[in-house]
Amino acid sequence: MNPTHPIPGAPLLAVEGLHAGYGRIPILGGISLTVAAGEAVGILGHNGMGKTTLLRTLMGYLPATAGRVRLAGRDITAASPTARARAGIGYVPQGREIFPALSVRENLRMGCLLARTPEEATIAGILEVFPRLNAYLDRPGGALSGGEQQLLALARCLCSDPRIVLLDEPTEGIQPSIIEEIVETLRGISRARGLTILLVEQNLSFISGLSDRVLILQKGTITREVPPEVARDRTLIDEFVGMA
Repeated sequence: MNPTHPIPGAPLLAVEGLHAGYGRIPILGGISLTVAAGEAVGILGHNGMGKTTLLRTLMGYLPATAGRVRLAGRDITAASPTARARAGIGYVPQGREIFPALSVRENLRMGCLLARTPEEATIAGILEVFPRLNAYLDRPGGALSGGEQQLLALARCLCSDPRIVLLDEPTEGIQPSIIEEIVETLRGISRARGLTILLVEQNLSFISGLSDRVLILQKGTITREVPPEVARDRTLIDEFVGMA
């Protein structure tokens, strides 16, 4: 079945009983979740709980040892990362992984490889969303600040016009002013394009400000769901959800 052809009525992303790990070390212990089209879902958890492993498995970089992953109702559990990207999954990994020796413009051109519109028009549209990058188009990506590199990583990902974006710790090492800019930018894109977001994060302000709902991940399993206003309060998270 072609994963680019959605099944009517199906959630955009559905994960059922997902298990994965590294060699003989199990990390994910049967994760199930759904993300509706246009929804922003946050996953909150401490380091070592399986957040990055989950996103890498959803992107196809790690094989699932059990369970199913469906995109718009189509089973993509065995699909390659390239096939998943072509089907509409975008991924911004932890650490951003831009091309430091390439210019900002060249980084964006790399993001256009799967674009459905002409490269020049795609980049022009992205720069309207990320105007800060206009001043740095000819500068090497590695010369940007950490926050600017994160904006570039997001912009590069969005050049392919994905249906869902997986974000791994997007606020790590970033100054507060750019964190606010990222939240506002993603909110605007979500409203304008119906972008769907699944993010893993430890920054309570960011995850509560962007998410429609928040899932708690502990030791490789989803333990409960909380509304964003609960995720905003560290005391409530520690006391009622057991994050401490």
